[in-house]
Amino acid sequence: MNKITMLLSVLLLTGSIVSAKTLVTVNGKAITQQEVDQELMQATQGRFNQVPADRQAAFRQQVLQQLIGKELIFDDAKKSGIIQSKAYKSEYKKLEQRMKKELAIQVWQKKLLDSIKISTKELKNYYKKNKEEFNEKESVHARHILVKTKAEAEKIIAQLKSLSGEKLKQKFIELAKKDSTGPSGSKGGDLGYFSKGQMVPAFNSKVFSMKKGTITLEPVKTQFGYHVIYVEDKKPSMTRSFDEVKIFIEQRLKMEKFKAVMKKKMDALQKKANIK
Repeated sequence: MNKITMLLSVLLLTGSIVSAKTLVTVNGKAITQQEVDQELMQATQGRFNQVPADRQAAFRQQVLQQLIGKELIFDDAKKSGIIQSKAYKSEYKKLEQRMKKELAIQVWQKKLLDSIKISTKELKNYYKKNKEEFNEKESVHARHILVKTKAEAEKIIAQLKSLSGEKLKQKFIELAKKDSTGPSGSKGGDLGYFSKGQMVPAFNSKVFSMKKGTITLEPVKTQFGYHVIYVEDKKPSMTRSFDEVKIFIEQRLKMEKFKAVMKKKMDALQKKANIK
């Protein structure tokens, strides 16, 4: 499957209606959240949600900057007469012919996909047979402040240990932005949610033993340096309910049927075609 038809399948698989919210305007041209989301989906082949949480914001910003750059170049190309040039018109004509075919393929595939229906019985049967697929491990939402020495970490702990609740959280964020040498420092040390085994052993062992809303009272040493950890939230292990995952199941089963229907359709078209 080529990139354009792969993107179609990705967008259809997600089934999401993305926001048309304007993020920035470049010389009067709006760049929307929808455009950024589409670029992200294409760049990650539909796996943007699998990008680590601490990298998603930076990735979004990078894509936004790329779109801004394209608008600036396009605007300059128009002003400098590129669009009226013979070379541009020649390449545009070639592209138009290619896109006419690709667009027809996309609409044809979407019509075929839309014709596929999944019954409630099929959805429930899949859920019952694959329930373990929807198990979620215990996870924590943590922040950390990474420094080079134990003394630095102890100094930070001394500023935090008398605080609690929202005051503790806000002070932790403030110190993370000021003192942390880790890449998450600019975001207040935010590591997002993660499950057991995703962090290095010493960090993992400590953070999962802590209570929500608390910090480490002793620095945690790893190969990266000394950590002061704050646990913002904890989620127990759980199995998602049918109602929570039925849309996901429907998308998966629909795509499985789509592949089978596509193969059958392509075999039939090939038999009828004059291929030499």
